Amino acid sequence: MMAFFFSFMSHHKALPACLVFFFLLSCTCFTSTEAYDALDPNGNITIKWDIISWTPDGYVAVVTMNNFQQYRHIAAPGWSMGWTWAKKEVIWSMMGGQTTEQGDCSKFKGSPPHCCKKDPTVVDLLPGTPYNQQIANCCKGGVLSSWAQDPTNAVASFQVSVGRAGTTNRTVKVPKNFTLKAPGPGYTCGPAKIVPPTKFIQSDKRRVTQALMTWNVTCTYSQFLAQKTPTCCVSLSSFYNDTIVPCPTCSCGCKSNSSCVNADTPHLASVVSGKNNFAPLVQCTSHMCPVRVHWHVKLNYKEYWRVKVTITNFNYRMNYSEWNLVVQHPNFDNLTQLFSFNYKSLTPYGDINDTAMLWGVKFYNDFLNEAGPNGNVQSELLFRKDKATFTFEKGWAFPRRIYFNGDNCVMPPPDAYPWLPNAGSQKEASLLVLVLAYLVSLVFYAYA
Repeated sequence: MMAFFFSFMSHHKALPACLVFFFLLSCTCFTSTEAYDALDPNGNITIKWDIISWTPDGYVAVVTMNNFQQYRHIAAPGWSMGWTWAKKEVIWSMMGGQTTEQGDCSKFKGSPPHCCKKDPTVVDLLPGTPYNQQIANCCKGGVLSSWAQDPTNAVASFQVSVGRAGTTNRTVKVPKNFTLKAPGPGYTCGPAKIVPPTKFIQSDKRRVTQALMTWNVTCTYSQFLAQKTPTCCVSLSSFYNDTIVPCPTCSCGCKSNSSCVNADTPHLASVVSGKNNFAPLVQCTSHMCPVRVHWHVKLNYKEYWRVKVTITNFNYRMNYSEWNLVVQHPNFDNLTQLFSFNYKSLTPYGDINDTAMLWGVKFYNDFLNEAGPNGNVQSELLFRKDKATFTFEKGWAFPRRIYFNGDNCVMPPPDAYPWLPNAGSQKEASLLVLVLAYLVSLVFYAYA
């Protein structure tokens, strides 16, 4: 609305200052933190710590990380987990994971512990690790799938042997200050809470064992902690209007404040290559986003309508593996056919089916290449019309919100959406009537 107001003012410069002040007062301006994800209200990463046996000076535990987020996954270079020991614990050995630093183990005679740091950081082992160093659900390089996309690969585990820790439930102290990076910031972990011991069903399904002690840690994600600016934006177009609505200018930053590369730069490959391959280097655009999602209302049939979705990667240093898209639109309850994408219905609001998760087909388009000729994927969606709700008016055919890889994308302002023919003049006329009505009221009160 603000964008339309300033566009209107540029063509009506004679409006009094008092009217401008009145309009600004009528707008409620606030900054949203979006720490709570309305489309995935129960999404979190839960770290479970199960003590499975005692040792002469401590215990052996299996640490399991479950990604219960519907559509947010952890990509390469993977997760890293940290904590602070409550006493003077050390890690004698590990399987399925390793600490990034050993620390000072000079006090120990003979074979030193695996890690003596007060605040260790653990990472996953890489694929191809020898079998005698593996446990179940380990060794994926820290990559975790989202729960809706691939629940079997949404779990990671490692085993740790802890010394100088106590050998009973009363003497063991729970670690503190858990942290999770995936691989950068964004996750905040709560305190560890002792819970009922985990029960394990044996392979013959005739015997149940349980952990000696269990505690859980819950970590939640905030996009505004992960990065200072958004990471994606949305552009719109339709068959009934020649206007292509681009991503809002400076959606993910401005050219003056960011480094970027023009697509026609000579010797582009040498410019793109750098020491840190994970530092983003985006193509110079008006929006400066690494990813753009374009929603095009393509065709209108008697009983159906068709949409084309295109995802374009503008980051020269990033390939998105196992990418996903979450789209909210009221017509997803009548999605008839989807071409070259996978689909799963999400129902964050109970029985309301207006949110869909889309992702690529394995070994076909689940890999979104870096910026360049092949840096895009696309699909088409066919919707059946519901005569009670379907319309092309007032931007109804466009999505309410779009997420890429779990991050909320910047949408164009509603007044910029492609309008049906002759609708634009009606919009300006309605605002002009509002302005004239306010001016008449000023005159009325002046002479009252």
